[in-house]
Amino acid sequence: MSEPSTDTQAAQKAPPPPAHGHGHGHDDHGHGHEAHDPIHAANPHLAHHFDTPQQQFDAGKLGIWLFLLTEVLFFAGLFCAYTVYRSMHPEVFVYAHYFLDTKMGALNTCVLLISSLTAAWAVRNAQLAEKSKLVLNIVITIACACTFMVVKYVEYSHKIHDGLLPGKHFNPAEPVWELAAFRNKHPEAAEYAEKLHKLDQKKEGAAPAVAGTEAQKVEADAAQTAIERPTEEELEPLLAAGLVGPRSLDPSAHISRPAMAHVFFGIYFFMTGLHGFHVLIGIGIWVWMLLKATKGQFGPNYFGPIDFTALYWHLVDLIWIYLFPLLYLIH
Repeated sequence: MSEPSTDTQAAQKAPPPPAHGHGHGHDDHGHGHEAHDPIHAANPHLAHHFDTPQQQFDAGKLGIWLFLLTEVLFFAGLFCAYTVYRSMHPEVFVYAHYFLDTKMGALNTCVLLISSLTAAWAVRNAQLAEKSKLVLNIVITIACACTFMVVKYVEYSHKIHDGLLPGKHFNPAEPVWELAAFRNKHPEAAEYAEKLHKLDQKKEGAAPAVAGTEAQKVEADAAQTAIERPTEEELEPLLAAGLVGPRSLDPSAHISRPAMAHVFFGIYFFMTGLHGFHVLIGIGIWVWMLLKATKGQFGPNYFGPIDFTALYWHLVDLIWIYLFPLLYLIH
C-alpha cells in the first residue's frame, strides 16, 4: 500500500480554522479602534475622516470662506452693474431717493450691527461652553434678524401701496414735488414742477381746432405747442434739483419724472430682496444652532458650526452696510 503524499500529510496536520473567525476579527478590530483612538471616543462630534477636532475645524473654516468668497463675487457684480447704471442715469437716483425712508434704513442698519455683536459673543460663549449665555445671544441675534425683516416688510408695503413698483407697474400715488422731503430741500423746483403740472393739465384739456380759417388753425397749433413742453430756461430749476436730466425726458411721461425712474425700483427691490432672502436663510441656520445649543452640544472642542454661522451673518451685515448708503444716502 502506497504512503500518503507530502501535501496530504501537511493538510492533515494543519489545525482547523477557528469557528466564527470573521466575527472575532471584526470584534477585535472594533475593540482595537476604541482602545487605540481615544480622540474619537472623547469627541463624539468628530467625524470619522478627521483625526483631530482642530483638523475638522480648519477644514470647515476653509469651506465657509470659499463659500463666502462666491457670495462676495456675486454681490460685487451687482454693485458694478449698479455703478454703471447710476453713472448713466444720475437723475433717476436723485428722483427716487425722495421716496425712500432713510429712518427705516438706519434702524435696520443698527439692528444688524447689534446682531453681529451678539453673533460674535455667541462664538465666544460656545468656545467656553457657556450654555446659558450662548442660548441668550443666539436668541437676541434671531430677534434682531426678525426685526429687520419686519421693518423691510413695512417698507415694501408702503412702496406697493404708493405704486412704487418696477417696470410697467410704476405709478406713484403722488408726485415727487408734493413730498415734504423734496419741498424742504428744493422749494423753487417744487413750485416750478407744480406749474408745469398745471400746464400738462391744460394741454390735456385743449382741443384742436376743427373748423375756422387757416390763420385760426395755425394760432391754435402754436398755442398747443407752447404748453406741450417748457423751454430750457423753465427746466433750469428742475435740472438744478436733479429732478430731470437731459437724457431722461420722455415725451410721454410727466415733465418732473425721469423716463427711467421705474428702473430704480427694479434695482431697489431686487438688491434688497436678495439680501432679505439671505437674512431668512440666516434665521433658519440660527434656529438650528439654537436647538443644538439647548442640548449642550458646543464646547471648547466643538464650536465650529457657531463660528461658521457667525461668519455668514457678518457677511450679510456687511452687504447691508453697502446697500444702505448706496440706495438711501448717496443722492
